[in-house]
Amino acid sequence: MDDLSLIALVAAAVLGMIAILGILRRERHEAEATIGGDVEAHSFAVSTEGMKRCPHCGMGNLVTDSTCASCKRPLPR
Repeated sequence: MDDLSLIALVAAAVLGMIAILGILRRERHEAEATIGGDVEAHSFAVSTEGMKRCPHCGMGNLVTDSTCASCKRPLPR
């Protein structure tokens, strides 16, 4: 292997490591942004089919539940 190929290989490895670190940093930043409970900041939509919302806290509960999983208040029938 000549010197030019070795330099190109090392440069590609360094560039790959920088790209990986950038991706991990972005994911950590996005995760920290969603910790505050901001539903709008999530990347994926959540299906509420087969669920009913608690009128007090807004938590989605199964249709068969009689009390809210979050605030423990009774759900409407």
